[in-house]
Amino acid sequence: MANERDTWIDRNRYFHESDWEYMRHLVPAGSRVLDIGCGTGRLLAALEPSTGVGIDVSENMVETARSAFPHLQFHVGDAQRLEAFDSLDAPFDYVILSDTIGYLDDFQAVLDNVRRVSDSRTRLIVAYYSVLWRPIVRLAGHMSMMMPGPKRNWLSRRDIADIVTLADFDVIRHDCRQILPLRLFGVGQLFNRTLGRLPLFRSLGIRSYTVARVRSEKPLGLKSISVVIPARNEKGNIEPAVERIPPICGDVEIIFVEGHSHDGTLDEIHRVMASHPERDIKCFVQEGEGKGDAVRLGFDKARGDVLVIQDADLTAPPEALPRFFDLLNSGKAEFANGSRLVYPMERDAMRALNYLANKTFAVILSWLLGQRLSDTLCGTKALLRSDYENIQRDRSYFGDFDPFGDFDLIFGAAKQNLKFVNVPLRYFARDYGTTQISRFRHGWYLLKMVVFSWRKLVRA
Repeated sequence: MANERDTWIDRNRYFHESDWEYMRHLVPAGSRVLDIGCGTGRLLAALEPSTGVGIDVSENMVETARSAFPHLQFHVGDAQRLEAFDSLDAPFDYVILSDTIGYLDDFQAVLDNVRRVSDSRTRLIVAYYSVLWRPIVRLAGHMSMMMPGPKRNWLSRRDIADIVTLADFDVIRHDCRQILPLRLFGVGQLFNRTLGRLPLFRSLGIRSYTVARVRSEKPLGLKSISVVIPARNEKGNIEPAVERIPPICGDVEIIFVEGHSHDGTLDEIHRVMASHPERDIKCFVQEGEGKGDAVRLGFDKARGDVLVIQDADLTAPPEALPRFFDLLNSGKAEFANGSRLVYPMERDAMRALNYLANKTFAVILSWLLGQRLSDTLCGTKALLRSDYENIQRDRSYFGDFDPFGDFDLIFGAAKQNLKFVNVPLRYFARDYGTTQISRFRHGWYLLKMVVFSWRKLVRA
């Protein structure tokens, strides 16, 4: 069927182009990509990799791919056999199995081989037809609306997750797309990008995507951490913050980013720096405004392997910071997100309306991102500096729209397919100062960011 493959793709162009569009959302251009079951190479070429390698059992498919895309590498091989991977220049950033699982005798054997060309940063993407569409796909084949082929395996989302887990991968996220895989003069696209992206409806999509990573087996050996503390009108909290930050690891850097305070916060920071010469404390004054600008400045100046935000109001305890470092160092998480909504809170720590809003935004963002977030607005968030640098490089995708800093990191981490883990924290009332959050003005900002992220993350 190699000579006819591209003809069938062109006959179902909307379906395939929609699939490639979402795959481009998952795989940044310039990545090192291995496509297992590459066919004629059109998906691999659409991903615009810096190094693109395709493997297929069909010699004719591989020859067609080599002719069409001479800048990419294509090899004949059976991914169920280890020798198919022997000559590959590993590791890869992304390994793609698009529809390939439908024709394998041993899916787990392939995943065991994939581990040999992967490292802790590799992402595996398994794309396939949803099992709900089994009768329709069969009917389409009988009606010559799809390219004929051998009998398919049909694996549910849970089947895929179980096999991926057995092969020592962690599932990061799962999504479905295209509840109407036909253009129909624009009706299909409109339907898929509106109703098709809503909860419940989205699970009806024909395309299923599972993103996973190699399960961590040993500590990363991280040596240092930078604790970034945005501080505006927090004079009474500066020294307690320094004194309460524990010896998280052997090298702890504390960075205050002062935000044009009116209560002498900047002078207090300098006094505390002088009175605690045993601590590595730095201070910068932000040129812009808002916590988001302060966080970005602090992270840009930081030198630690791990970057973490500690709110200056100390409502989330600094004593919990070692948990974030240990979680990242273990490799169990790549984005550690504090959650204040698990334990009972101290009286007056959070107003009822704020609590309801936090719960609501957590549900919405969990749906948007495909990963569970129990609290999106907790200030304590941690990630590797190397991952933050990748978020920085890709920031143009979302833009500098976030005045808080939380969503810039959350959306960026989701775009990078990082593994999220929620860290429960006790939440306390302030001892000094007043909250700088306006429920209604900042709530409006949050609503706008949710709409913006829906367009960027869900409609991709």
